[in-house]
Amino acid sequence: MSKIISIANQKGGVGKTTTAINLAAGLAKEGKKVLLVDADPQANASSGLGIDIRNLERTVYECLVSEIDPHTAIVDTGIENLKLIPSHIDLVGAEIEIRDLDNREERLKNVLNQVRESFDYILIDCSPSLGLITINALTASDSVIIPVQCEFFALEGIAKLLNTIKIIKSNLNPSLQIEGFLLTMYDNRLRLSNQVYEEVKRHFGSLVFNTVIYRNVRLSEAPSHGLSVIDYDPGSKGAKNYTNLAKELILR
Repeated sequence: MSKIISIANQKGGVGKTTTAINLAAGLAKEGKKVLLVDADPQANASSGLGIDIRNLERTVYECLVSEIDPHTAIVDTGIENLKLIPSHIDLVGAEIEIRDLDNREERLKNVLNQVRESFDYILIDCSPSLGLITINALTASDSVIIPVQCEFFALEGIAKLLNTIKIIKSNLNPSLQIEGFLLTMYDNRLRLSNQVYEEVKRHFGSLVFNTVIYRNVRLSEAPSHGLSVIDYDPGSKGAKNYTNLAKELILR
């Protein structure tokens, strides 16, 4: 039975999709069977793995709205052990279309329950919002990874996310846990990065991953080539960071 992990933070630009792609690739390189679910209408996790989202007939949208067999929406990524359920801009309308349906918060959970036995890990790349699709993702998940960028206002909005997680635990998914806070865009030369690191550690203690994701140009370049950073430049600091994160997650 797989472990389902959402990567969530309603604040944009914190490294959610970068983490989703590269953690998934890192786990796959460690021999784990991984499914990445792109639950963001921007579909950046899909295009970042080289998928042409313009020509897809079946995506996470059809799984949620039309309840198609999710096996038929899974595509190869070109990385051994890593599969993807891609996204599409249509997902923007899914929140309205499922709003009045029965069990609207559990539709993604029902989708993933049909495929979870085939994988060791299922990672869900959430959109930068706390809308119904993100609530679906958290309801379907065993745990959540929260990326926190090492910049000013880093902790802004986290209280709201934690409150949402608390509500979901109370009403929809009692077993939901915080897998960890992941510090991203870290630059040890900057006093601000070190201050944010210390502040997050002080607030959340052992919930903070030991692995820190350093600011690295290769991380920015890799998606334009449709590759994870581990495939694009295995020797880069970004690749090493996400390889270490995958190993840390497996050990947890």
